[in-house]
Amino acid sequence: MLTGMARLDPIVVVGSPTALGGHFAGMERTPAEVRARGLLDLLATRLDRSDRPVLDHGDAFNDPGWAPDPDPRMKNHGRLLDYLPRLAGHVADGLAGGGDGARLLVLGGDCTSHAGALAGIRQARPGIRLGLVWFDAHGDFNTPETTPSGNVWGMPFAMACGRGDPDLVAAVDGPTVDEANAGLFGGHVLDEIESRMLASSPVAHFGAGMLADDAGRAAVAGWSASVAGRIDGWYIAFDLDALDSAQGWAVATPEADGLALDTAIETIRVIVASGAPIVGFGATAVMRGSGGDLAKTVDAVADLAAAALGPETLPD
Repeated sequence: MLTGMARLDPIVVVGSPTALGGHFAGMERTPAEVRARGLLDLLATRLDRSDRPVLDHGDAFNDPGWAPDPDPRMKNHGRLLDYLPRLAGHVADGLAGGGDGARLLVLGGDCTSHAGALAGIRQARPGIRLGLVWFDAHGDFNTPETTPSGNVWGMPFAMACGRGDPDLVAAVDGPTVDEANAGLFGGHVLDEIESRMLASSPVAHFGAGMLADDAGRAAVAGWSASVAGRIDGWYIAFDLDALDSAQGWAVATPEADGLALDTAIETIRVIVASGAPIVGFGATAVMRGSGGDLAKTVDAVADLAAAALGPETLPD
């Protein structure tokens, strides 16, 4: 428990300016745009009582951040093999500079950013056993053999679990998590084969309707407490399209019937209370020009990040 006003370990912010994983541009500009909209100031305000510094390590280099590619199996395969290890190294450098207890905040970019971030955490902290909480309307559990689009941003959850193209898996040091220590939260827009793969795997799956109910959150509490006993820390990957599109979020691929923001925050708090620390939180798929309210979405990212990365017990 915290006492007095002791200074806490910092939050290290890393930008991942990439949309290489998919078929349209825009998300590569997101890290710069959310900073310009005051995300870091909003986060610092929400963490004010915790005295936890926020250190911006900048963006990983990525040029081009997006390029068209008609490949039906793995769009921008070569570019991703170049970028994702570089992102991992950038994350590792940032965490090393923040100290042993630093927590990571990733600003994406598309969801391949999470797979690269997990590799970076492992580089910075060799041997760490990670649990993975993957919030997404989609499964991101496809492989080049199952994808209907060739979008690699539909594969990073599988890559982190060691599934998929061997070169892509190696580029993110996969597997970085044991499937039994991973869960999909809110996923309801799944491809048929992807859905079967998830259902037959050890990965837990908590739908949006389930998470809105007390019994569902109790199931999350039981699962996360069990996993917490065999890991050293959690990484929370949050694709903003997990939130219900009816609320007008500025995201790349909005989906109806998703999570309410309050439900997502409450679910994160359940994970925080599980007994294992939150090592990192990543927000991806925010996109200006998508028709949603960008300022409102940036505010939501600050709320979600503060729920994940703030202290479990604030000082008096």
